[in-house]
Amino acid sequence: MANILVVDDEHGIRELLSEILNDEGHTVELAENAAQARAARLRERPDLVLLDIWMPDTDGVTLLKEWASTGALTMPVIMMSGHATIDTAVEATKIGALAFLEKPVTLQKLLKAVEQGLARGAVRKAAPAVAAYTMNAEPVAHAPILMIEPVESGPQASQDFELDKPLREARDEFEKAYFEYHLAKENGSMTRVAEKTGLERTHLYRKLKQLGVDLSRGKRNNA
Repeated sequence: MANILVVDDEHGIRELLSEILNDEGHTVELAENAAQARAARLRERPDLVLLDIWMPDTDGVTLLKEWASTGALTMPVIMMSGHATIDTAVEATKIGALAFLEKPVTLQKLLKAVEQGLARGAVRKAAPAVAAYTMNAEPVAHAPILMIEPVESGPQASQDFELDKPLREARDEFEKAYFEYHLAKENGSMTRVAEKTGLERTHLYRKLKQLGVDLSRGKRNNA
């Protein structure tokens, strides 16, 4: 299985996460502060790191920045916190964190995040990404992506959305993809889409026009 580093200044949380991950067959290394995390990162070369944001000496975001700036961020990192703001979570994602878990962490969310993180790490190892460079040979930063996994097969069942954009623009992009998916699935039937999405038919029509959804798309795709 995987080698996972858990970094958290709370003894109880470290022990709980260690017990859960050990039960899943993983090898777990524990660190209670940034200094121990740095040493474990060099010693164990973890496949995944669960990193607490609020720690007494060096906080998790600062440590994440350190790893990113020194080329040590070669493994997926999942941030954890019970008090972090949305801005902090977004900042960590921009630096390179794969995901953010809010404490208290539920078993289901933890295992799913770990599974996705390890899968992402495996892809990186199998096919190392070639860094893109500007004219000054500086790495080009890529916007973080929110991946919506398909819950069922069908038209437009999976979408990728860039998070590094204004909220309204990101929301409109998601809503447009959502309605286009259901239109295609229901063969363009406004009645069935209204029932599926829980919107009144007139309101649904106005919403689709506002988003610029092609109302004939579903019928074309299923013709």
